[in-house]
Amino acid sequence: MEVLLVAVLAAVVVIAVTALAPRAGVAAPLVLVLIGVAVSFVPAVAAIEIDPEIILVGVLPALLYASAASFPSMDFRRDFTAIGGMAVLLVVITAVLLGFVFSWVIPGIDLAAGIALGAIVSPTDAVATSIIKKLGAPQRVVVMLEGEGLLNDATSLVLLRSAIAATAASVSLWGVVGSFFKAVLLAVLIGVIVGRLGLWAREHLRHAALSTAVSFVVPFVAYLPAEELDASGIVAAVAAGLVTSTLSARHLSPQDRVAERMNWRTIETLLEGGLFLAMGLEVFGLVQDVREAHGSLWTAVGVAALAAVVVIALRALFVLPLLRYLAARRRRAEQVRETLDRMEQRVSAKLDEFTDPHGIITPDAAKALSAVWTQGDQRVWEAGNPRRQVRRVQRRVQLEAEKRRTAAAGGLSDDQKERIRQRRMDRIAEFRKRFTRRIADVDYLLAAPLGPKEGVVIVWAGMRGVVTLAAAQTLPREDFPQRSLLVLIAFGVAAGTLLVQGGTLPWVVRRLGLAGVTSSRFDEGTQGLREIVDGTARDLLDDPGLRRKDGTPYAPYVVDRVRTVVVREQADQDEEEATPEELSTQFFELRLATIAAQRKALLEARALGTFDSDLLSRALDQLDADQIAVEMRGHLDG
Repeated sequence: MEVLLVAVLAAVVVIAVTALAPRAGVAAPLVLVLIGVAVSFVPAVAAIEIDPEIILVGVLPALLYASAASFPSMDFRRDFTAIGGMAVLLVVITAVLLGFVFSWVIPGIDLAAGIALGAIVSPTDAVATSIIKKLGAPQRVVVMLEGEGLLNDATSLVLLRSAIAATAASVSLWGVVGSFFKAVLLAVLIGVIVGRLGLWAREHLRHAALSTAVSFVVPFVAYLPAEELDASGIVAAVAAGLVTSTLSARHLSPQDRVAERMNWRTIETLLEGGLFLAMGLEVFGLVQDVREAHGSLWTAVGVAALAAVVVIALRALFVLPLLRYLAARRRRAEQVRETLDRMEQRVSAKLDEFTDPHGIITPDAAKALSAVWTQGDQRVWEAGNPRRQVRRVQRRVQLEAEKRRTAAAGGLSDDQKERIRQRRMDRIAEFRKRFTRRIADVDYLLAAPLGPKEGVVIVWAGMRGVVTLAAAQTLPREDFPQRSLLVLIAFGVAAGTLLVQGGTLPWVVRRLGLAGVTSSRFDEGTQGLREIVDGTARDLLDDPGLRRKDGTPYAPYVVDRVRTVVVREQADQDEEEATPEELSTQFFELRLATIAAQRKALLEARALGTFDSDLLSRALDQLDADQIAVEMRGHLDG
């Protein structure tokens, strides 16, 4: 009964703080930590110690899966080098250098134990991402911080495991490196398999509630076998989430995706808030343990402050060359943008030129592609290296040309010829798509530069949090030197950076002029997406071969009606975009007020009992759908 009461009170506190903190201009996690600290020192409250397995096994896989499932995989691919550097290389450097510092300043601590503590305080916390998202910081900064947060937890935990093993036995450097790559690669494989199996199961369920229930299970199904095989369960959960993010739109219905997003958002809010509250509640117990063992807290406070300064300094020293690398990459992209356009036109022209009237690619096409390559600018390949793609298409075209010669000799039937032709055209289309994607990647680099201001935000957003505290408590309770002191130091680093950096991050973002930044490609991108959506609808409705699933044609009246609806929706959207912002806000407010009045009338009718309940439920569901559509189009909170 007591456990249930505590859980209910914690949930109420999390909900209240999450709702009220933004109104005061303060991040909710900071307030929750302070509340937890204050409650922990109340005499009537006993010292609290939470089993770290609850966090590492029961909470983190779910939270990181949820973050990965909503993470834009396209942006992750584009900035993978930078994200990987910050999530892996920076964590390793920080852990090792801090290991030397800790072994120097803390009596009785050897290098292995120091690196273990360094690995504990190396990963950043996702709270920074939530803060800058609400401020409207540049999307690329958000992507880099969010991507870093997805991966650096796994890096630190794998390093921690190796360092703990090194304190008990002799472990070689190459052994640590080998175990690290094994843990990561095996976890990625398991996560991809589980992610795909989860999508397959959810696609065949065709039930939103059951689909969401499966998504609750997926991160743990990925985590548990990975841990059993000495891989990283956290990486497996993240990999499963990234697979879901990439493929969910293809395999899941809109109802499935909406239900999953809303339910996971609720779970994230409660779990994250509960973690920060628990983080504060454990302070008194940690302080008590250190006083009993050392008689003073000043050693822990001093080492924690030193560690916090070191991690910020190391982060700054790492981000500076990273920004220079990204700036150099952007300059190369500027140089090759026009060359990429020219090469795309040449490839398309040559392929069209060497296509016969029947749509068959001729044998000379491979030579034509080679000629395009030799005429191209070498800088193109430095910017993205589609050279391999050109060669792949050359080889495929040559093979298809050989098949064509065989067909000309009478060795293939008409059906075989048609399949070969279709495969060839599909491959050429795939090549063109890859080339277009390369151009889009270059445009992304040009439109979203990372300069000194963005670098300051990336550095200052590197605060530590609940993963640091949970990882610290996994240190062996027996025969590990200075365990209570190390745990309190880890808490000091996490709490200090969270309160100082987290408390000032909104001010830093606003001071640098990065709050409320809109992408330079927003208008162009919006128009381009409109053209794709509208053009696809027109092409489908104007297709003379349009058929139902059973092969029968649609009635002309139905086609005309759908065309009228699509045209009307396009006109409404054009009118909304042309309306001044103030009038547009009034429009959506009035539309929502109208829906509220309609709902009130339906509820009164339900109270009177004058209509059947199923009809009333259907009408209310329709109003709910209308309100969701209006809120999404008007960007209102409702």
